[in-house]
Amino acid sequence: MKSEKFASTIVLALSVVLMACQNGQKNEPVGNNEADTVAAKPATAAKPVKKDVASAAFSCKGTIMSVAEVAVTSRINEQIVMLSVEMGQRVHKGQVVARLDRTATEDKIVKGRAELERAEYQYQNILMGQGYKRGAFDQAPENIRELARINSGYNTAKAALRQLEHQLTYCTIQAPISGIVTQLNAVLYATAVPGETLFRIVDTEHLKVSFDVLENELRRFEKGTVITVTPISYPDDRHQASITAVSPVVEKSGMVHLEATLTPHPRLMPGMSAIVTLDGK
Repeated sequence: MKSEKFASTIVLALSVVLMACQNGQKNEPVGNNEADTVAAKPATAAKPVKKDVASAAFSCKGTIMSVAEVAVTSRINEQIVMLSVEMGQRVHKGQVVARLDRTATEDKIVKGRAELERAEYQYQNILMGQGYKRGAFDQAPENIRELARINSGYNTAKAALRQLEHQLTYCTIQAPISGIVTQLNAVLYATAVPGETLFRIVDTEHLKVSFDVLENELRRFEKGTVITVTPISYPDDRHQASITAVSPVVEKSGMVHLEATLTPHPRLMPGMSAIVTLDGK
């Protein structure tokens, strides 16, 4: 009997110990490990870096042009008797570049003077017929003298003579601007036809570059903005230009036309293609 009671006591003690161990495992805190906590946090996606469009460098194609280009023409239909220019020659404003035959115009002037003398004689006869003596026509009232000039044809003859004398100046053709002669069409002893271009003069001392930009780029190109111009013919050259004109109209294509003044250079010629660049900021 005593051995049975001792065995029961041992079994009961072991049961108590096992229950205590199980309760300790249930009460142990979970997730105290710092590494487990960090791993449990969701990863945050990196924010994309926005690229500032205004800071990017700009580049486009442009055309070098002359600020002034003039077509030299004749006002009268006469033969060219002197032509003092050649293609590529530099001329100065006011320089005589061609002369036309004056013979026909001078003959008309002689006839015009004779017609004026005849009209003046008729004018005097009208006044003398109204009782005014020769040398005292100033005594006649102005309305009487004006009527006499009209009836005698004096006013018409005088105006015609003035026109012929002015027309004589058209026989001497001067350069309207300083520049280089281009598109030479005139030929010595050929007939100059009014309105037809004899040649053109291009001002190479005042140049500009013309180019177009998209509407969303316009804010970067205010008047005075400095750009760099590189002629395609001379890719190692760099020329500075300043924006001087911005078109007030946006084309249907979304482009805006701009112009910038260039400093003259021996290698820069009107009509050249060039690359226009604006450094990023």
